[in-house]
Amino acid sequence: MKKSAQPTINDVARIAGVSKKTVSRVINHSPLLNDDTRKRVLGVIDELGYIPNPQARALALRRNFLIGLVHDNPTAQTVLSVQQGILETLRETEFELVIHPVNRGSTTMLDDIRRFLERQRLFGVMLMPPISENDQLARLCDEIGCRYVRMGSAELDTAEHMVASNDREAVRAATEYLIETGHRRIGLVLGPHGFRSAQERRQGFEDAIAAAGIALPGSLIAEGNYTFESGLAGGDRLLDHLPRPTAIFASNDEMAAGVIHAARQRGLEVPRDLSVIGFDDNPIAAHIWPPLTTVRWPIATMARSAALKLVGDATGKGNAEAEPSMFLSSLIRRASVAAPPNGD
Repeated sequence: MKKSAQPTINDVARIAGVSKKTVSRVINHSPLLNDDTRKRVLGVIDELGYIPNPQARALALRRNFLIGLVHDNPTAQTVLSVQQGILETLRETEFELVIHPVNRGSTTMLDDIRRFLERQRLFGVMLMPPISENDQLARLCDEIGCRYVRMGSAELDTAEHMVASNDREAVRAATEYLIETGHRRIGLVLGPHGFRSAQERRQGFEDAIAAAGIALPGSLIAEGNYTFESGLAGGDRLLDHLPRPTAIFASNDEMAAGVIHAARQRGLEVPRDLSVIGFDDNPIAAHIWPPLTTVRWPIATMARSAALKLVGDATGKGNAEAEPSMFLSSLIRRASVAAPPNGD
């Protein structure tokens, strides 16, 4: 028995009584159609089981159905959380995700990204921090006509091109929680140089300390780069300080885990001898012992919104203009904070 041919766009147009161009507009979610026409064409598509040819659509749009994620981030969990958020938006659409790590220290970074964008003919791209903070990169996307959204810890662009979090205010609230609990000698493990998130989190910490009238010696600030190892090294440095801090804020959860490890190596118990707060609320925060008090960064939600800003109008899944651009972090209180020992 001869297998019946797959329905074509010509079949849909003929049965619906419209032109091929109108069918194409329906498939591509064009706003230039009335609801009756759109419903009639979609009904025929469903009835025939017509599946649009993605290659043909890509040629017509001069873009592939690909969303790029460009990053240079040392925290693997952060990248995975962003991927998760984007993929939730792309699920049950024609779009796929392409990951492109770069080296922000390279003198050829912009040229490398240009080649990637032009070679892949991306529909749009999401730029993760810290490279999202590079205004030249945003101008490059505009120049070659590639949609883009920048993720950051502060406002970086206009609403259509940005998803941001309130890191400074969130860290200030976390530090105030330590102060309200009775702590006065509070150490800080910084994020990496060149990251806006590190600057914003440091500023929030220092704002809370200053508002409480607490002196903050430089010896209670340790360098870090968002890795467990740098948290371990930073924790060692801070715990060498005399008198020892009674609490430490680490600028992400990986480093907070390193601080807890450093404390245990010295026989200190968290939170009896040392309180610790992190930032992100990655899975590690709930899995270590004691469970970590941390600032929940809504990164997956931010990534979902960023993806909708890129493809919402092309998929019918949302209105890009209605998507929020600012996302609020919140303090998650677990078991790593207590009053300082001996009221110290």
